[in-house]
This record gives sequence, C-alpha cells and structure tokens, in this order.
Amino acid sequence: MAKIKVTKVKSAINRTQNQKRILESLGLRKIGQVKEHENTPNILGMINKVSHLVSVEEA
Repeated sequence: MAKIKVTKVKSAINRTQNQKRILESLGLRKIGQVKEHENTPNILGMINKVSHLVSVEEA
C-alpha cells in the first residue's frame, strides 16, 4: 500500500463537530503536525471531508 502524509494547516475553531472528530481520528491535533497513513478509501474519504484544513502529499 502507498503511504500519504497529512499535515494540518488550519485551525478547527468554528468548524462542525464532525470535522473536529475527523481531524482527531486522523491523529491531527496541532497546526503543522504531520501524520503518515495508508492510502485507503477510508482515509481518503476522511481527508476529502476536511480538505480545506489539511494538505496531503505522497510519502
């Protein structure tokens, strides 16, 4: 499986509870924090929901 790096670039303040939970499930708490995940449909769906708060690159 391919890996992707997800970086939180914007704050979750004034975002919906669903978006906050998605960021938490991705393991992103602080701005600038980077997590590496497998490139699966579940992860890509979560990233799609919060694409305006994160940046994604291939690992």
